[in-house]
Amino acid sequence: MSLNEVYITKTSHYFPNDPVSNEEMEEYLGYINNEPSKSKRIVLRNNGITNRYYAVKKDGSVTHTNAELAANAVKALFAENPAEIKSVDLLSCGTSSPDQLMPSHAVMVHGHLPDTNSIEVVSPSGVCCAGMHALKYAYMAIKTGDASLAVASGSERLSVSLRSDKFEDEVHKLIALEENPYISFEKEFLRWMLSDGASAFLMSNKKNERGLSLRVEWIEGVSHAQYMEPCMYMAADKDGDGKLKGYLDFSPEELVEKSIFAIKQDVKLLGENIIKLGGSKLVEIFRKKGLKATDIDYFLPHMSSSFFKSKLYAGMQEIGLEIPYEKWFVNLSTVGNVGAASVYFMVDELFHSGKLKEGDKILLLVPESARFSYMYGLLTVC
Repeated sequence: MSLNEVYITKTSHYFPNDPVSNEEMEEYLGYINNEPSKSKRIVLRNNGITNRYYAVKKDGSVTHTNAELAANAVKALFAENPAEIKSVDLLSCGTSSPDQLMPSHAVMVHGHLPDTNSIEVVSPSGVCCAGMHALKYAYMAIKTGDASLAVASGSERLSVSLRSDKFEDEVHKLIALEENPYISFEKEFLRWMLSDGASAFLMSNKKNERGLSLRVEWIEGVSHAQYMEPCMYMAADKDGDGKLKGYLDFSPEELVEKSIFAIKQDVKLLGENIIKLGGSKLVEIFRKKGLKATDIDYFLPHMSSSFFKSKLYAGMQEIGLEIPYEKWFVNLSTVGNVGAASVYFMVDELFHSGKLKEGDKILLLVPESARFSYMYGLLTVC
């Protein structure tokens, strides 16, 4: 069976509301125990983020659901030719923050797109890799001929889970027990990291007749969960042995008292492993594909924090795949860490930057600390 070429022909993005500066963050997320955060300044200094977006207002009212964010990004793909949306065969939407457990995220996005036909939808879940999984599903569907025109998206709406009211009951209980009335760093750390938004790609078995396209050469991934314990988790908590206990195994009272639905990260586990575990598979892929680091014109690594930039560079250098900083294209500082959508935002901004020329090769790298998974991809400008 002959396989089709797969092209990204359009990219789009959608951010809710105006950008939020570092100084304004707690006005939107609220003060825990009516006190300014002690860790905020340290985390922001390390992560290098200066602006992010929230789908909430300062009074706590919600402006968008995750599904609405994704649907708005999808609609933006067809702004110039609205009728083209009826030709889409597949909708593949990745996120780590769906609005509900059921129905699936992608069918909720589809529900906000009344101009589409009855089509296949798929909802990859997980954390940062979910957006790349959505991209790979669309890529494989077009590659094999199951679809000829597909939309892949990545989106997040985590701000609602970061607001101080989600932690009030836990803090009140700590006060009653005469313990330190501050939530643990593993819970507060991510309050100063995460952002909301959505981005989408239109993918086809035909490249653009006018203008540039991005040919998807390959997308590959790897998980190290067979020997690594969970590092980032939500709707769960760790016991003393590092085993994860899911929300269904907690009482209704415990869900509130322990902020079980807050997103948490084991910072020590993250720092010790996120760079180290990402290199071996990339070396294997480069060897298998006959690639060299010098073949890469743009390197788009998803990083949760600028803290990891020098460490990632050193790690790439150590495995013999050094890519100089002038080839890196990262927009973390201006859009924040948008999880499953971050790699989409980088591709979208680069695609519309005017910098690309035919033949340029773009390497994508997306690490996921949840249980240490990684996704890699290569695009060629054509």
